[in-house]
Amino acid sequence: MTDMSLAPSDRALVPFVSVANMLRLLNARGTESVLRDLARYIEEDYRRWPEFDKTPRIAAHSRDGVIELMPTADAEHYGFKYVNGHPRNMRHGYQTVTAFGVLASMETGYPLLLSEMTVLTALRTAATSGLVGRYLAPKGAEVMALIGCGAQCEFQALAFRALCGITRLRLYDIDPAATEKAARNLKGLGFEITICATAQSSVEGAQIITTCTADKQNATVLTDNMVGAGVHINAIGGDCPGKTELHADILRRSDIFVEYPPQTRIEGEIQQLPEDHPVIELWKVMRGEAPGRTADRQITLFDSVGFAIADFSALRFVLDAVKGTDMVERLDLLADPDDPRDLFGMIARSAGQAA
Repeated sequence: MTDMSLAPSDRALVPFVSVANMLRLLNARGTESVLRDLARYIEEDYRRWPEFDKTPRIAAHSRDGVIELMPTADAEHYGFKYVNGHPRNMRHGYQTVTAFGVLASMETGYPLLLSEMTVLTALRTAATSGLVGRYLAPKGAEVMALIGCGAQCEFQALAFRALCGITRLRLYDIDPAATEKAARNLKGLGFEITICATAQSSVEGAQIITTCTADKQNATVLTDNMVGAGVHINAIGGDCPGKTELHADILRRSDIFVEYPPQTRIEGEIQQLPEDHPVIELWKVMRGEAPGRTADRQITLFDSVGFAIADFSALRFVLDAVKGTDMVERLDLLADPDDPRDLFGMIARSAGQAA
């Protein structure tokens, strides 16, 4: 006979959203709808930025890549993401970036949600870019250059259409197969697509320039002569020490907007500049405490490295989205003995049951 006292209690079971269920959620709601919802959650949390505990991500670097923990908390919830970045993984059939995350109760410390975040990180990165574009992109922008056609490319395209009205894409990647992959995936989704032979030609006529390359090195994806007045640059590839995409002269001509300066000065494009170079924090723009785009000829630059509050927002969205659905599993993750003081006794009783 089974000892029902050893069966997992409700407190032991943690809601888990698998990759399969994340894909079900996307297909049920539509990717662009999810991107708009994510942007709304992110904007809500950015507007209450001072309420959060904040720290630069905790990174373990190696010659092959980086593994990071990205924690943050408000009075009610604690969230973190585990994420890696290994550019050479693709040579062996692995993803460059994988991730999972947890949202927990500050009252009890118990997890409320465990979720895949490989897909979710791609979504939240794109949603953040599109949201920032609402504040910084030129009015009436329709054309975006996408330099770097890896895993993030299509998400960026959809986010900028959903949030900023972009309908025309100019694609370039140093690897033609990546460009063809992006064009193939975006074909039939309503975009006007131009495949470009060089980075220089991709920016011609573009009002928004998105750089999302993967190489872990100081690179010059954009040179100063490629950037004319009035554009918005969405620089999302530089996200660790020693990895950049833009020539420093572009930075000096731009108004630079960042998520969290202590992290961006270590990892972003502005690691090329003096520590005291002025930047504008995005949460202040979203709260109306600092200006965004103020002139037609202004060059705005989103120096994006990704920050934990956007992941926190994404986990909040998923927790709400799967509530009351079958798109969530319940994992027996937490030991929860009948007597909280008798964890050892739980082991002994389980041995007796097995016998």
